[in-house]
Amino acid sequence: MKTFKLTVNGVAHNITADPDTPLLWALREQLGLTGTKYGCGVGVCGACSVILEGDLVRACVVRLEDVAGMSVRTIEGLSKDRSHPVQKAWIQEQAPQCGYCQSGMVMAAVHLLEANPRPTDADIDGITNICRCGTYPRIRRAIHRAAGAKP
Repeated sequence: MKTFKLTVNGVAHNITADPDTPLLWALREQLGLTGTKYGCGVGVCGACSVILEGDLVRACVVRLEDVAGMSVRTIEGLSKDRSHPVQKAWIQEQAPQCGYCQSGMVMAAVHLLEANPRPTDADIDGITNICRCGTYPRIRRAIHRAAGAKP
């Protein structure tokens, strides 16, 4: 066990865990931030996507030791009342179906829009998160809405 400093959603934390602990489990079990979901556990599905130092990462495959001292933004860090433009657009477009992938999908959309405020359909389709329910058309519309663009 080792203690790691990590800033999550703007708040500094000391997390004591095994160095090989995935960031996902530190967020969920140590900090109680359960919005980041466990999906596949191998970094493929994207349900666990968070923004680490400006990069979109899959928290299930990032070791706590490798992110010590860094800043992480999770779904909980977007807003306390779902007022972030992407969250509002998700609700307006009724993007989720089962909803399990949606926190990671929202974080992928936020990351995309921060890098590219006016994405094309092709840019949006480049998001590699997986939605088992297939709500990709609604997700695309929500991202365009959040960007202020019309699909």
